[in-house]
Amino acid sequence: MGKLDIERLRPTQMTHGEREIKQKTAMYASLSAHDLDMAIAEKPVPVVYGPGGAPYATDHHHVAAALWRAGIRMVPFVLVSDLSSLTQAEFWLTLENNAWTYPYDPNGRRVSFTEMPVHVWEAANDEFRSLAAAVRDAGGYEKTSVPLEEFRWANLFRGALPYPDSDEAFDALIERAVKLAKTITALGLPGYLGSQA
Repeated sequence: MGKLDIERLRPTQMTHGEREIKQKTAMYASLSAHDLDMAIAEKPVPVVYGPGGAPYATDHHHVAAALWRAGIRMVPFVLVSDLSSLTQAEFWLTLENNAWTYPYDPNGRRVSFTEMPVHVWEAANDEFRSLAAAVRDAGGYEKTSVPLEEFRWANLFRGALPYPDSDEAFDALIERAVKLAKTITALGLPGYLGSQA
């Protein structure tokens, strides 16, 4: 496991949950130096090398962005695959085939890979991605190792619930979203806990 400058780390997703990043940033900032080192070591960023040897994060975008905002510049990483010999088109196709990329904007619309942000902290905010994390933390579904699981839950909530345009609206949506997550509507999503009906 090596270390990588977060500034060099390229994202493979278009969006992130700003609320989740703010919570993680505050948590990292509150830790002692020893506890911070331990927390960082627990979450190495999985990386694939793309064309030209550029490192792309396939997960833990929120962790890397929060660490950057907390003033941390280096992050441990695990190399998942070296795809540096591929063309740009072959590279992104391989990422997509392995569920290592999420090229969708905050409205759930597909975008071109050329529109992907350059840095992990530059992704667009998706309130429903934050809602998905809040629902998981509230017991609405279980965390799994399924790639991009939070985005799949975010899309369910995006299609069924109103956009939260304030902190109060967001907090009020959590309970509704937890209930929705436990209905038959969510059957088939990763971490589904079963219908409560």
